[in-house]
Amino acid sequence: MLRFATWKIVSIVMMTVIALLLIVPSLLGPQSRAALMAHAPSFLPIRPIVLGLDLQGGSHVLLEVDGQSVVKTLIDNLRDSVRRTLREEKASISGGIGVQPRGVQLRIPDAAERERIMPKLRALTAPASAGISGVAGAPVFDVTETADGLIQFTVTEAGIKAKMRRAVEQSIEVLRRRVDALGTTEPNIQRQGDDRVLVEVPGLQDTGKLKEILGTTAKLEFRLVSDTGAVPAETEMLEEVDRPGSKLPVQKRVMVQGEDLTDAQPGFDSRTQEPVVNFRFNIRGGQRFGEVTSENVGRPFAIVLDGKVISAPRILGPITGGSGQISGHFTVESANNLAILLRAGALPAKLTIVEERTVGPGLGQDSIDAGKRAAYVGAALVAFYMLITYGIFGVFANIALFVHIAFIFAGLVLLGATLTLPGIAGIVFTIGMAVDSNVLIYERIREESHAGRSIVSSLDAGFKRAFATIVDSNVTMFVAAAILYFIGSGPVRGFAVSLALGILTTIVTAVTMTRMMITLWYRTKRPVKLPI
Repeated sequence: MLRFATWKIVSIVMMTVIALLLIVPSLLGPQSRAALMAHAPSFLPIRPIVLGLDLQGGSHVLLEVDGQSVVKTLIDNLRDSVRRTLREEKASISGGIGVQPRGVQLRIPDAAERERIMPKLRALTAPASAGISGVAGAPVFDVTETADGLIQFTVTEAGIKAKMRRAVEQSIEVLRRRVDALGTTEPNIQRQGDDRVLVEVPGLQDTGKLKEILGTTAKLEFRLVSDTGAVPAETEMLEEVDRPGSKLPVQKRVMVQGEDLTDAQPGFDSRTQEPVVNFRFNIRGGQRFGEVTSENVGRPFAIVLDGKVISAPRILGPITGGSGQISGHFTVESANNLAILLRAGALPAKLTIVEERTVGPGLGQDSIDAGKRAAYVGAALVAFYMLITYGIFGVFANIALFVHIAFIFAGLVLLGATLTLPGIAGIVFTIGMAVDSNVLIYERIREESHAGRSIVSSLDAGFKRAFATIVDSNVTMFVAAAILYFIGSGPVRGFAVSLALGILTTIVTAVTMTRMMITLWYRTKRPVKLPI
């Protein structure tokens, strides 16, 4: 019991000092914190504790994935795949490719031609998903064939569900990149149900700007303008942004996809000084862009964003550098927003805002004040009880409690976790748990002392025999915290994080640190009787 290595004492003291230094930026004002960050080395984790939406205010938006647009995307992609397959196989059809609400249809009258092309068409109905076992799921489309040559592709429910699931997952990643580009800290973006996404951005009070960034699909396409006399089935009329009410005939075939963009930055045209967006393709997109511009010199090339033509410049010569420029009477702000959207990527489906609200900083300050009062009162009552009940040993427990709280906040800083109101509740809860281990140890020491054991033997037995109980209780609580974190969401996770940190630091503070202080006290005072 009394053999406490020097390196352990040094380690505990250093950990305590580091924890206190980590939470110093959170105690400073904005100006002092900025000055400290400017002069400190970049590798040091000098950052304040991030407050959640319920503490500092911000924006809350609930989005819903449009199921109809998901189905339309499925059907449009199938139509393009069928058209490409027919073109590659040089197959002749009767009446073109018809688009229906739940699929597409075409007619191949010749039986031999139909038998030749059907394996290629059936290959387009890829499985909706494959499980962990690797077994393919249900097909995305059902294919039916009649004796007169009518071939129908109908989307399946399994295909819709799989596409919806992927659309929500992709939307979360795209929205996260967009919100991060706004410079906000610790946004909360997560799935809600089967088709909804929750976005919470602490500190952002402008919901209008957030809705503009979140709600825009940002699907960028490069298409050729249709020639006079083009096949109507391969042409669609798209509205021109610069000329409201005017529409331009554009080919349905997409020559270059916006997903091949690697970068997009706002800038100014060197001739007109108007705001523009400069973009750059990846290798595949650059090669495709160069081929299209080389083969279509003199033709108008439409730049389509979310189904509207931004501009349709004429191709004056091959553009083989893999980069280009989008102009369209932008303002500086709109050019910057478009660059953010293009860098983040296009949403896989249209998102509809079903709920929005703004949490004011005043409400957040009220929550902070209430949380502080609860923490102060709880800590004061616990400290007073330990001091009255255990005397000098209660002082040691209170010191360990203070370090325990410092370790929790230092852990929040290192993890970059967000402190929410439930998180404060979790910290208050761990204050009582932290001294619970000390109570177990002290009561065991008291029992051993009353049984007639010596001081050293009582202290040693108290720590050793209570340790197993402490570990068991903390492990069960940690398992509960882990379940809350992985199954819960939002505020529940905030509570779980602070609870888990409190449980981990309890082992260091309530057992190791308390033992160290009692050892140093015994070596210094050499008491003849335990004051407990």
